[in-house]
Amino acid sequence: MYMKMKGLSFRGLTFMFVVAFLVWSSSLGGCHGRATGKHWSKNRVASATHSSKKGKAHSHGGGHNGNRRGGASKTKPPSTKPKQDVPPSLPPQKGGGGFKGGHSSMFNVLNFGARGDGVTDDTKAFQDTWKASCKVAASTFIVPSNYVFLLSPISFSGPYCQPDIIFQLDGTIIAPTDFKVWGKGLLQWLQFTKLVGLTIQGHGVIDGRGSVWWHVSPFHDPIDDEPKLFIPLNSTVQEKSPFPERSELVGKVPSIKPTALRFYGSFNVTVTGIKIQNSPQCHLKFDNCIGVFVHNFSVSSPGDSLNTDGIHLQNSKDVLIHSTTLSCGDDCISIQTGCSNVYIHNINCGPGHGISIGSLGKDNTKACVSNITVRDVIMHNTMNGVRIKTWQGGLGFVQGVLFSNIQVSEVKIPIVIDQFYCDKVKCSNQTGAVALSGINYERIRGTYTVKPVHFACSDNLPCTDISLTAIELKPLQELYHLYGAFCWQTFGELRTPTVPPIDCLHIGKPSSNQIQYDFDSC
Repeated sequence: MYMKMKGLSFRGLTFMFVVAFLVWSSSLGGCHGRATGKHWSKNRVASATHSSKKGKAHSHGGGHNGNRRGGASKTKPPSTKPKQDVPPSLPPQKGGGGFKGGHSSMFNVLNFGARGDGVTDDTKAFQDTWKASCKVAASTFIVPSNYVFLLSPISFSGPYCQPDIIFQLDGTIIAPTDFKVWGKGLLQWLQFTKLVGLTIQGHGVIDGRGSVWWHVSPFHDPIDDEPKLFIPLNSTVQEKSPFPERSELVGKVPSIKPTALRFYGSFNVTVTGIKIQNSPQCHLKFDNCIGVFVHNFSVSSPGDSLNTDGIHLQNSKDVLIHSTTLSCGDDCISIQTGCSNVYIHNINCGPGHGISIGSLGKDNTKACVSNITVRDVIMHNTMNGVRIKTWQGGLGFVQGVLFSNIQVSEVKIPIVIDQFYCDKVKCSNQTGAVALSGINYERIRGTYTVKPVHFACSDNLPCTDISLTAIELKPLQELYHLYGAFCWQTFGELRTPTVPPIDCLHIGKPSSNQIQYDFDSC
């Protein structure tokens, strides 16, 4: 009986042992699964920590309260819609300025200490934001809406920045009005240099607050000399001088007035959506750039703001500008030496001085401009329509230019070539000139207030291959003595009848021994 009981006990124990083993195995498997989960979670934390450290490497600016610096949290890639701005009622997020997501990083100036109250100088915060954004390819530098940022002169520089940075401007940037900030004078206020693929976009405003410069402008500032062509009905009445009046404040004004926004030495740059207003001098300038794209952009300054070009191009090529509205106190668009392959269309210009090539050849310098197209433009209340202006004594050439489908309204002189340009009180006569050839005007229509055409070409180097097609210009009213077309040393062809008749144009070419062009000089 004992042995039987013992056997049963042994079998029972064996059975219980097997059950216990199976339960233990099942429990071990579940534990293994949970351990894997923990291990996976731990890896995710480690990965996030590693990503945060990388974010710190890319983000050098601190949070709004200065506690943490540069942490970037991993998240799902952002959509193609623009990132929502930080509402003014909410404080900026604490922690790092960088927000990394997918293939881009967001760097908000508020997270680097910017106040955006329009009073505090936020230059340092913008510098820190740029320092972080510059290191990340395709990053986004955010200037949020509903804030006003006061910036002293600042340069957003390469050449070691990563490509394709987006400068998302939805807020307002204002310039200081204290002349002490500018020292003896600077050429620009906001500058982007040696960058590749930079885009400035958004719905924001750059406000140069230039009225303090215009009204106390140095007396020796250059003045557009085209008013010399305007003769009032009552020639004995002296109109208000185009030169600024002297002021006791002049001594405090720097000798150089800054351009609001300048690009230098950059490739494939884009400006779209934003507005620049009230610049002390030029509003937007491209210098030594290749691949420029400007569209859905606007400039706004009064018509009497001196030397405030809308867009200024110099030593730049492969330029496309379209769907833009420009109101200023000088040329809506100015095309200077070294420009080629420029295509401009669908522009609203006025007030201003029209669209100009030049001035070129000042101080006996060489100027080279070629392959320029300006078409589908509306001009209202401008000094000129389309103009080419060069100095006596210059070298080089302008060739391959098309002005097409230009609608003018109350424009003083719609078509101008002036090879005797001078923005000084007096200029000496010189025999050298920038050669002009292959200039085509077609479908230029509307009203003028002084004269329809003014062609004043060099005595020693006449303009050649000037063509006019479908020109129809009518006087508005006799506010001034109205003149017919004027031509001097201008050769070309009338491809269709013109209104009014432009009989002064010399048909054909000048005698071969009269001119010697050096088109290889450029």
